[in-house]
Amino acid sequence: MLDLEIVPERSLGCDAWEFVLGMHFSQSVAIIQSQVGTIRGVQVLYSDQNPLSVDLVINMPQDGIRLIFDPVAQRLKVIEIYNMKLVKLRYSGMCFNSPEISPSIEQVEHCFGATHPGLYDSQRHLFALNFRGLSFYFPVDSKFEPGYAHGLGSLQFPNGGSPVVSRTTIYYGSQHQQASSSSPGGVCGAPLPELPLSCYRHQLHLRRCDVLRSATATQGLRLHMFTEGPGRSLSEGGAGRSVCRVVRFGSSAQRVCAALGAPARTYYKADDKMRIHRPTARRRPPPASDYFFNYFTLGLDILFDARTHQVKKFVLHTNYPGHYNFNMYHRCEFELTVQPDKCDSNSLVESRGAVCITAYSKWEVVSRALRVAERPVVLNRASSTNTTNPFGSTFCYGYQDIIFEVMSNNYIASITLYQPEGTRPRYAVNSIA
Repeated sequence: MLDLEIVPERSLGCDAWEFVLGMHFSQSVAIIQSQVGTIRGVQVLYSDQNPLSVDLVINMPQDGIRLIFDPVAQRLKVIEIYNMKLVKLRYSGMCFNSPEISPSIEQVEHCFGATHPGLYDSQRHLFALNFRGLSFYFPVDSKFEPGYAHGLGSLQFPNGGSPVVSRTTIYYGSQHQQASSSSPGGVCGAPLPELPLSCYRHQLHLRRCDVLRSATATQGLRLHMFTEGPGRSLSEGGAGRSVCRVVRFGSSAQRVCAALGAPARTYYKADDKMRIHRPTARRRPPPASDYFFNYFTLGLDILFDARTHQVKKFVLHTNYPGHYNFNMYHRCEFELTVQPDKCDSNSLVESRGAVCITAYSKWEVVSRALRVAERPVVLNRASSTNTTNPFGSTFCYGYQDIIFEVMSNNYIASITLYQPEGTRPRYAVNSIA
């Protein structure tokens, strides 16, 4: 049984780890993965067809805890303890819920102090005690009418008849009504705090990515980011600061590292497995492999040419649940403006306006505006030769110098921006703002 500490309006955790309001989904998953054997039977709940309108939920049924994430920002907004019998709970070191201690109204008031009168829902027969950032819900028998003693939110009960907490919610702010529903979909309006400083972890985080383009070609990316403030540690109350950098095609690996810092991982493209069958395979040394810089908190991959070590491709990830790479990247909040190709039909040239594409655009709208007619390439990933992708295939469409990877629900999984072979400069373009 987990023994956890509640911090109203902030977190639920212990000395080794804690779930903090505002933390990213991937950081919560990393905590759970580090507690294999202690936290078991975890479920991830999401809407396959409406991933932006239904909350993203991590359910821990064996511990009676549910983590509810904003579907757009993918950050934690509500912590719900829906089975009090499966967990021990403390506040400021004082235990108020355990197999030996029943979380009655009197026990809660003794531990947390006085509050303003609670709220009674006569239709659901549910009584709520609300503190800032914390609510307790008590099921009440219909024969008891709400009455208050000494200005506190207590009902009048016979001896031994006081109800016990059935559910507890931790949230940001004082809008307890927005977190009062027992269903995950009922907390969509709960306020969302900023990313806590304890979750920065000395990494850059993305606010917005502007794709820089000429009429029909990509030039680079302008990245608006934030990180911890210089010269002050988190324990000293260091604040975040904003950073803006521009990375272009042709920039060297050194320049990219100077602008964005060291990548979270470097990935070398796999060698051609059929090369060993060629007659010249034994006589020629294998060529060097192109390599990616993976920036997971930016939702960005940058591909470098193995020979020149210059940028030749960007991959922007949208991190939708149901995709093969879900939870590897934070969502890249990009804005891509595309000028459609001119259409020549019956000797008449039709002019169309620019199309703005974001991480939330649906492909059916984008393809209609751009009039993408070519058939897609079907992409089916697998973790090994003996396993299949449980999420199914995605579909890749090419347009100008862009490749759109589209999921079966019509949302864009990733966008690849590349520089055509004939347009690459011989020398690096090292202009980084």
